[in-house]
Amino acid sequence: MRHKDPDLMQRISDYIGDYYRENHSTPTTREISSAMGLAPATGYKYLVEMDKQGLLSYQDGVITNLPKISKTKTGYFSAPLVGSIRCGDPETEEEHVEMYVSLPEAIFGKGQFYLLRAAGDSMVDADIEEGDLVLIRKQPDCEIGDIVVALDENNENTLKIYGGIDKKSSKVILKYANEKVYPGKVILVNELVIQGVAKHVIKEL
Repeated sequence: MRHKDPDLMQRISDYIGDYYRENHSTPTTREISSAMGLAPATGYKYLVEMDKQGLLSYQDGVITNLPKISKTKTGYFSAPLVGSIRCGDPETEEEHVEMYVSLPEAIFGKGQFYLLRAAGDSMVDADIEEGDLVLIRKQPDCEIGDIVVALDENNENTLKIYGGIDKKSSKVILKYANEKVYPGKVILVNELVIQGVAKHVIKEL
C-alpha cells in the first residue's frame, strides 16, 4: 500500500474517538478494520502509518494514546490512569496504563495530562486522600506551593508540595501536607526533577 488515503485515516480517527467516548476504551485492530470495511492487515498498516504521523500511538497492536483525537469538537480529552503513587513515602509510579478516562476540557483545561491514584496520608491537608485520582499536567517546571510529582534522591516518584530551596543545605524542599501525622516533615533532594504538577483532584466515590 504505497499511498494512505487521508480521508480514510480521518474516518479511522473519528471512529476511534466515537468508540472511546462510548466505551471508555479503544477498539481493537480487528474492530477498526471491520468498521472501515478493510482487511485486518490493511487496517494494521493504516494504524502503523497513523502512528508514524503522530495521529495516535499504536504499539504492539494496541492504541495507547489519542493525542489528536482528544482535541475533538466535543471538548473532551483522554487521560491515561497510570496507577498509584504514594503520598506517604516515595514510590515509583506504575507505568502500566490501567485505563483511559474521558474528561471535559471546559472543566479541566487543555494540555498533556495523566491520572494517578493517591495512596497514603501525607497530603490530606491538601485535600488529597487515599483512593483519590490526581490529574497531573505534564510540565518540567513549577512554582513554590505547587503540588508536584517529583523524583526523590533515589529517583523514585512522590507526590509532595514544592517548598523552594533550603537555605542551610541549598537542597530542594518537598513538603508533606499532614501536620497532625507528619509535623514539619520534608524531603530534601539535590535537584528538582518533576514529572508534572497536580491540577485537579477527583474524589473517590
